[in-house]
Parts: sequence; structure tokens; C-alpha cells
Amino acid sequence: MVKTGKFLAVLLSAALMFSLSACSKDAGESEDKGATSVSESSASARVTVDGTKFMVDGKELWINGTNTPWEKWNDFDGNMDEEFWDKTFEQLAADNINCTRIWINCSGENIIRLKTTGEVKEIAEGHWTDLDKLFAIAEKHKVYVMPTLLSFDHFKGTAKFSTGDKWRNLIMSKEMTDSFAENYVKTFCERYGDCEYIFGVDIMNEPDWVKENDECGKVGFEYLSYFFGKCASVIHQNSDMLVTVGMGMIKYNSDKYDGNYVSDDFLKQITGLDDAYLDFYSPHYYSWMLQSMPHPFDKTPVDFGLDGTKPAIIGETPNDDDAQMKMTAAEKYENCYNNGWNGVMTWMDPHDEGSGYEYYKYELTAEAANHMNEIAPEKVHPLG
Repeated sequence: MVKTGKFLAVLLSAALMFSLSACSKDAGESEDKGATSVSESSASARVTVDGTKFMVDGKELWINGTNTPWEKWNDFDGNMDEEFWDKTFEQLAADNINCTRIWINCSGENIIRLKTTGEVKEIAEGHWTDLDKLFAIAEKHKVYVMPTLLSFDHFKGTAKFSTGDKWRNLIMSKEMTDSFAENYVKTFCERYGDCEYIFGVDIMNEPDWVKENDECGKVGFEYLSYFFGKCASVIHQNSDMLVTVGMGMIKYNSDKYDGNYVSDDFLKQITGLDDAYLDFYSPHYYSWMLQSMPHPFDKTPVDFGLDGTKPAIIGETPNDDDAQMKMTAAEKYENCYNNGWNGVMTWMDPHDEGSGYEYYKYELTAEAANHMNEIAPEKVHPLG
């Protein structure tokens, strides 16, 4: 997307200041009962769960979604490009995409700095001010965000005292995990718990690779699942936001395969916390998985291997693999809708030609989203 200079960015910043208060407040700040939210006069946009459905203001919501994971990687460190994100959300809204998944911390310590023990040392203040702006932009364009807190990328690096080593030390210690949940996750909830355009919090992107890859330490689910459960518990205690984990494969999300390491029973058992649970499932799927497991696009969530106890979306999948999958992105969305899934979020990384990501063609996602808006407009836009 083309930048038009600092002047436009300044104007945008000024405009956003009018809506920032609706989606954020400083951690620990008491709520101003006299403050007026920009959403106060309209129906609530808060997403809730009723059985195996997402609901908004008493109406069913279908996630007509995508992934716009980052602009430049670790965007929200105090140097966010507001113009880029505002134009991105404007485009999503124009194409009837009602939700996007964004990695708010892609890797490393430029946002959350750790001691060698894994203890949280510092959280960049610019991270919070950038997220204030991001969620205000989401509310402005009425497009939900599924913020992803961490990724397997955090755990890469086998050298002692490397960033990856610090994150492995964190996740393999209950004390450090508890500290992270209280210092970062709780602050996130206190600051953004009132933001109705946060669809749900994705605790970690594809933890499967932390378990399987040497470069990530091959950390077991006895640690990973404790981390998920503790973070989910803190979110549930401090907000009404929904919670999920973006599992890279159904393999670790199903008793049909290696086991469901994010089931209610497993998370509650490993943490001892009654509010350690996910509100919905969001497994990923790519065509390379065909060699070991079938695709989900002609199956119900239960037939695919999920337990059928809660809503389920495809949280990440490419939009351009029709040669392997034998169906277009639009057909993927429609088939999932007809088979009882609650949404699809294709991977769409909006970079320029030559970036290495151009094969994720946005126009295919736009075509699919607009197609679904023709099929079920009342579920794509339940608030009208």
C-alpha cells in the first residue's frame, strides 16, 4: 500500500484520538462512568458463544475472515504505521471481511523483554499505545480483530541466553508462566477488555512447532498446555473476551490423532483452574497435510476430528491452493459454511510484488468473502 507522507499520518492520528477511549484505558485506571463510548448508542458488537455458535446482539455471526498478520513484523512496538493499518481495515470492510487475525507480537524481545530466567523484565510502553490505535481503527471500520499474543517464532534459537532460550525458560516454569500471565495478559485484559471489536484472543500461533522442532526446543505439552490454561484463566477472570489457541494441525487438537491438548478437561486438569478453557477451536490447514490427514473443507468439525463441544473455525489456510485442494477459496468458505463450521480465515499477507509473499493473492480472499456475503449477509453482518 502506498504511503502519502507524514502529513496524512498526522491527520489520521488526530482523527483516531476521538475513538481511542472506547477501546482502551490504562491498566489499573478506574472506569469513568460518565464517559460515552462511540458504540454506546448502537447494539453491542461483543461476540459471545451459545453452544456451538457465535452470537452478536442475539444474532448468529459467521466469521468471514482473513489473516493480515503483520506489515513489517513486530509492528506494535511503538512504531506502528497507522496509515497502513487504516487503509488495510478500510479495504477489508469494503470486501465484507468481518474479522482479521493479527500477530501483535511476532517474536523476540523488542516488545516483551525477558530476563535470562524467563521472567518478564519490561513491556515496551509503545506496544500499548500502538494497540490503542489498532483497536480504535478496528472499531472505526467495524472489523473484528483476533489478536495473536505469541508465536512459535518466539522459541527459535538454541544458543544459551538467546531470545528463544529465554522464552523456553519462561514456558517451562510455572512460576514464570504465572508471572507472564499476570504481567502481560492481565494488563492486556484490563486495557482492552471493553473493546467490543476484539473477537477473541489467540494465545499462541502454531505451538505444534514448539513441540516438534529442534530449533524451538521440542517443549512438551505438559508445559505448553499449562501456559494456555493459565493465560485462558486470566483472560476469563479479567474480561469477557473469548479465547482460543491457533493450533497448526488437527493432530494435537483431536483424540482422533495424538490427543486434544487444549480440551477443557486437559487444561483444567493440568492447571487445577476451573476457568482454564478455550471458548472456540481454530485449527489451521495447509495442503501439505494431505499426506497424513484429510482436509476439512468437505467435513463437519466433528468429522474432521474436533469434539463438537464449541464453535470451530479454520483459523489459517491459504487462499491459492485450489490445484491441490481441488476447490477455490470461495468454495472453501461456502463448503465450510454448509458443513457447520463457524468461519474461515485465509492467510493474506499484503506485501508488494517481490516480497516473497505475493503468492497469497488478496483478490482471492476478497472474492471468497464477497461470495459469502451474498449467501449469508445476515450472518456476515449481524448488526446490519
